[in-house]
Amino acid sequence: MNETITPRQARILNIIISSNGITRETVQSEIGKIYAISRPTLIRDLNELVRQKRIKIIGKGPVTKYISYTDNPLFKQFDTDAYFSIEPDLRNAKKSFDFEIFQYIENLISKEDMTYLAKIKKSFSLVTSQLDPTILKRELERFIIELSWKSSKIEGNTYTLLETESLIKERIEARGKRRDEAVMILNHKAAFDTILKNTEDFTAITFSNINQLHNILVKDLNITSGIRKQAVGITGTIYKPLDNDHHIREALEKMIMAVNKTENPFKKALIVHSLIPYIQPFADGNKRTAFLTAVRVIENNGYATHFDNKDVEATMVKIVVEKFSIETIAAWLKENSKGC
Repeated sequence: MNETITPRQARILNIIISSNGITRETVQSEIGKIYAISRPTLIRDLNELVRQKRIKIIGKGPVTKYISYTDNPLFKQFDTDAYFSIEPDLRNAKKSFDFEIFQYIENLISKEDMTYLAKIKKSFSLVTSQLDPTILKRELERFIIELSWKSSKIEGNTYTLLETESLIKERIEARGKRRDEAVMILNHKAAFDTILKNTEDFTAITFSNINQLHNILVKDLNITSGIRKQAVGITGTIYKPLDNDHHIREALEKMIMAVNKTENPFKKALIVHSLIPYIQPFADGNKRTAFLTAVRVIENNGYATHFDNKDVEATMVKIVVEKFSIETIAAWLKENSKGC
């Protein structure tokens, strides 16, 4: 959505989206804890959110309520800055994994997003066929460097892009950096090399090839491989992932089934990129595994990917974990898959 809203309107929006329908009086009571706001001002704010199709009105008179504009939890719009500005306990987030998410996978990307992605996509074979072999080799090397750097940054790796380039091309570790940071980056390169060399093994998503990527990504990092058998927590959220390995595998298999029956490669990539961190099937390395799997899906379906040099934000993962909102992830996909 291109139109902007004020910080106060953002808080009002989040209050409404977090409910199953809320009266104006209750909205005023809740927003009054943060902003001193008159009834006429609140009405103007609510009307503006209705005009922008962020919320809608149900009922009339004293039973009038405001609710999300869409019933699909994956498309409920909320303001992320306002959402993460409050303490985790006050966010009204989901506390545990909800298998109902699989009911909404089919409508994971809106029609508007699909139209946008169709416009900007570029054929991988077309891009590569037009390049001189020497240039192609250099571009592929640059791609691996940027991919390894960006995916590692999601995990808090402090290597710069130039330091990552020196590490991958010359095996020169950066001064003052931890050894495990270098290992993490080199593991990314090894994982992508595996994808390139074994394209036929990645024509469909399986537990085996997801696990294979994870094993490569966490090699020599003192991280347990395979489906985790213990509970884990996520800093900064009240969400607790599944803690039973049978339930974890069930969720992962449902995700794999959803991916493989989906034809659109962007939708496939979005499913794995958002649901692997949400399921948290591994003790660690979930976001890295999701990122590489999503890239593999895009590339193996014949499209070129490109990553610019902006900092990577992990906010998208938190949003999926807490709210099932895919809107911001779709926006991230747009921003970080330019040239798809």
